[in-house]
Amino acid sequence: MRSEIGIVYGLATNRPKPKYWNLCPQVCPAWGTHPFNATYLPLMKRIRVVLYVALIFILVGIAIEAGVGIMAVEMALHPGRRALEARAVESAHAVATRNHAELTDVAITAADGAMLRGWSIRPLRSNGDAVILFHGQTDNRVGMLGDADLLLRHGYAILLPDARAHGVSGGEIATYGVIEKEDVSRWFDWLEQADSPRCIDGLGESMGAAQLLESLQTTKGFCAVVAESSFASFREASYDRLAQKLDAGAWLGRTLLRPAVEAGFLYARWKYGVDLDLASPENAVAASNTPVLLIHGKKDTNLPPRHSERILMYCASRIPTVALWEPAEAGHTGAAGAEPRAFEHRVIDWFESHGASH
Repeated sequence: MRSEIGIVYGLATNRPKPKYWNLCPQVCPAWGTHPFNATYLPLMKRIRVVLYVALIFILVGIAIEAGVGIMAVEMALHPGRRALEARAVESAHAVATRNHAELTDVAITAADGAMLRGWSIRPLRSNGDAVILFHGQTDNRVGMLGDADLLLRHGYAILLPDARAHGVSGGEIATYGVIEKEDVSRWFDWLEQADSPRCIDGLGESMGAAQLLESLQTTKGFCAVVAESSFASFREASYDRLAQKLDAGAWLGRTLLRPAVEAGFLYARWKYGVDLDLASPENAVAASNTPVLLIHGKKDTNLPPRHSERILMYCASRIPTVALWEPAEAGHTGAAGAEPRAFEHRVIDWFESHGASH
């Protein structure tokens, strides 16, 4: 009888050890000493730690991006107001006097009860047509006096409104066309009733251009419109604006910064009931029959010219009733400054060629 018989959890040590001997700690007390286990277990622990840390970083990153998106949309919906200063009012009267026109204060009530204000400038010798001018973000009606001066010289009556949440117009938030398209329709109706012009045209810059284009969904009576430096959609503009903070292209907004954009859009819908995805000039123009002249400077770094190019692409079947002019040296809303003669010729020719007599 053998003298050395060791029993470990009921198994004799002098028996052949099975292959799974060192794979079960309940069977073998030497579990941690096997080469496989000595490397496998610490590795798995390290992998789990790395995954946990990565998950934490991802969640923190998403939270930070959501905060950035919410801050960005709050700033967009509440742009700073540019006061209507006394000097600006004097400049407007000077423009009217120089063009033998009469300037009057006008106001309408928006669908939500907001009071919208502006100027009506009627030349004594009118050509029978009128143009509504729409200014850009954080600006007011004064920003369009240069265009008003140009059009008055050609006999057009002018309506210069302050957009909602801008200048001295009412309205708590700016929605980049979601609500403003109805405001445009009300201004159109007011002008039609007050002056009964043969044609009512529209001209807008930047935000005002986008609002004008979006209004084509609800305002069917424009003879023709000119839109300079419009965005294609508010979503595309958001990709650009966020990426610009990091000196990058829109690709960054569509990828790594996408959570910030989505969070901002969801926040606007939740808190204000505004679906900013509806702010889409490209869709509005595609669904409209109104002649549209797009103007976009090649050196525009605020809203790159690809926005107007994209609108044109969406409306390829409507060419030549939708056209694009890209002055090579113009920046954001800078076509008139870069090429004043070409700007005047193209705008006036566009309105005249799509007037009541055509």
